[in-house]
Amino acid sequence: MSENTPVRTPRHRGIYLLPNLFTTAAMFAGYYAVVASIGHRFTEAAIAVFVAALLDGMDGRVARLTGTQSEFGVQYDSLSDLVSFGLAPSLVMYNWSLSSLRDYGPVWGKIGWAAAFLYAACGALRLARFNTQVGVIDKRYFQGLASPAAAAVCMSFVWSMEKFRAEGWVVNGPQLCFVTLVVAVVVGLLMVSRFRYYSFKSLPMGERDRVPFLWVLVAVLILVPFLIDPPRVLFVVFTLYLLSGPAVTLWGRAAHRRRTRRARP
Repeated sequence: MSENTPVRTPRHRGIYLLPNLFTTAAMFAGYYAVVASIGHRFTEAAIAVFVAALLDGMDGRVARLTGTQSEFGVQYDSLSDLVSFGLAPSLVMYNWSLSSLRDYGPVWGKIGWAAAFLYAACGALRLARFNTQVGVIDKRYFQGLASPAAAAVCMSFVWSMEKFRAEGWVVNGPQLCFVTLVVAVVVGLLMVSRFRYYSFKSLPMGERDRVPFLWVLVAVLILVPFLIDPPRVLFVVFTLYLLSGPAVTLWGRAAHRRRTRRARP
């Protein structure tokens, strides 16, 4: 190479702005949920997590529609999910109810923050396992409860209880913190379980895709009650989805055992 040959500067790898803006907005909503819970604005905190879930669902779709998918976006989305659906729900539940366990003694106080940490740790493990299996698992199903769905169960529970309190119901009794303890532990463990949950990724979503009339009827039956009472409808819907994983998995295993017994000579 001669001295007069211009030296090319290395080309810096850029990142796509639009999908990462949605990811950043989702992480901001999760962070705001934590700040709102510190200020005892728990309804706002729960709604913020649902806003994060909506934005999280949009960033991937925007990336696919605009052809701006990247490995950076995948990793950034996982970190955003950890904040919005791991740390945020655990801290909201702790500030809302689990912290009250310390009134029953120092041991119970430690159990309260340990349950919140367990939920956050399970969310992190769930995301790490998903990232390592994304190329080999059946895309129709999730292994373990997805972290956005887990956060939706917990936050719809908080939102529903807050609405009960606003209506004059007694929901801050001594039993509520123990119920929250069970919810945090069970939902957290379901995230790292081997139960299969339907991912809804195989549903027709394109402009040319057709759906049976029954799906339209189901959508209407969910939408109308949702407009009347969002927190409790969300809590019922996502609780049923939470229960569907163990039910479908155990039913499938039982059916497999029956087929195996029939096949034996």
